[in-house]
Amino acid sequence: MVRQSWFISWIGKTDHDAAEATEKKELGPIASALLGKQRYDRVYLLTNYEFMTSQHYCDWLEQKTGYAAGCIDLYQVDLTSPIDYASIYSEVTKNLKQAGLPCDGIDLTFHLSPGTSAMTAIWIILAKTRFPAKLIQTSREHGLESVDFFFDLANDFLPEFLQRGGERITRLADAAKLGRPEFSKILHQSSVMRQQIDAAQRVAAYDVPVLILGETGTGKELFAEAIHAASERAGKPYIAVNCGAIASELATSELFGHKKGAFTGAINDRKGHFQEAHGGTLFLDEVGDLPLDSQVRLLRALQAKEVTPLGGSKPEKVNVRIIAATHRDLATDVASGRFREDLFHRLAVGILKLPPLRARPGDIALLIDKFIDQINADARGKPEAQEKNISDGARNILLDHDWPGNVRELYHSLLRAAIWSRGPEISANDISDALLQVRRQSDTVLNRTLTQGFDLQGILDDVSRHYIAQALKQTGERKAAAAQLLGFSNHQTLGNWMKRLNLGTDQHDE
Repeated sequence: MVRQSWFISWIGKTDHDAAEATEKKELGPIASALLGKQRYDRVYLLTNYEFMTSQHYCDWLEQKTGYAAGCIDLYQVDLTSPIDYASIYSEVTKNLKQAGLPCDGIDLTFHLSPGTSAMTAIWIILAKTRFPAKLIQTSREHGLESVDFFFDLANDFLPEFLQRGGERITRLADAAKLGRPEFSKILHQSSVMRQQIDAAQRVAAYDVPVLILGETGTGKELFAEAIHAASERAGKPYIAVNCGAIASELATSELFGHKKGAFTGAINDRKGHFQEAHGGTLFLDEVGDLPLDSQVRLLRALQAKEVTPLGGSKPEKVNVRIIAATHRDLATDVASGRFREDLFHRLAVGILKLPPLRARPGDIALLIDKFIDQINADARGKPEAQEKNISDGARNILLDHDWPGNVRELYHSLLRAAIWSRGPEISANDISDALLQVRRQSDTVLNRTLTQGFDLQGILDDVSRHYIAQALKQTGERKAAAAQLLGFSNHQTLGNWMKRLNLGTDQHDE
């Protein structure tokens, strides 16, 4: 069997800058390495930048180095943060395993220079453990060079670790189990929810924007409050704003304030939510519903850390941490132009993806008991109040329900059933009567009302974008595999659809 050699690297800022520079004075680390004596059978690049920006870099790299398009692969890797060691280790390991690595017939080379120091450290760890690889680096002073240092992680360090006192290991384990008290309100026992709480606890320590994604009723505001309480801004203002409830013509005034006379009815100067949250945290719930002009102002506020009230000419400095949340698919909104891509990346430094209640095994039973106790406590002492319990039949109905409204729907369904049940026990019939059969938007695409301005082509394009993006993600950005999954005859047909929908046509054809 003929052995192959693979070159694997993150794409760094210096690489992008080299491709975009008008005067080509520097090639950047990757191009410099690929122009060396060794030629690789495959160039395997990872990016946590915007995919199309890195794809343009790959096009430039092919021209500069003479590598064919089929030899250079690009993969999007979503990180909690480019300096989060755990996230980098987890995502890179998952990506390389999906590529079938390690493999006896493939020699790996990891390029250490592009990316953050955390990314470099993870390459070294992986090269010495799960994915044996040669290490190289490039620099202005020394050019391309091998990184030669030898150690056996297991034999050199594991015995020393095992010699540590059992008391210290137990103490560390117990401390990890305790968690942060600020997150104690988030009831759970499922591992999928535990993972998001752990991620939220880590990101709380960094004063960076956070984007919380999840369906309505999954607890996004609870997470935002806990992150604020666990951060260095605890004790400072915490302002929560529902962007979806602000009239579009008032959004700018609500967020950034206005001066007297700025518009009809502005009889006094008024502080906006940014000024009110100065020194603390501003929670922007349903940020995906902001109008585009307010998105522009929000981006400017995040970049410059200052706001200009409506009708004013002098900017005001603000020191605010942004936690944003939405139930919308922002990636699709970015692709369709409904949400600014630059604002999306500015907000999505720390990303949390809250699972729906139906995907949290064991949590529904826990929440049922907690909410019944809470409802009984709230009713205690009121006229005609009864202590309620729930029958096995009623509990089974609740456990089998798919909860489109998630935790919020579960609580209010129990509350309705408790109010209308005539005896001390909530029966199966009481629960059935209390459940609201709400048809979700995604289920009613064929039943939308025809009104003036109805955009059939826009709806069809949105559906197409959604499933094409899902197919590409599911197949690791492989167009041929995605085309087969979608029922297209070949990947060229998929490419034509993607071009028409402005999704880009640069995914790999293998």
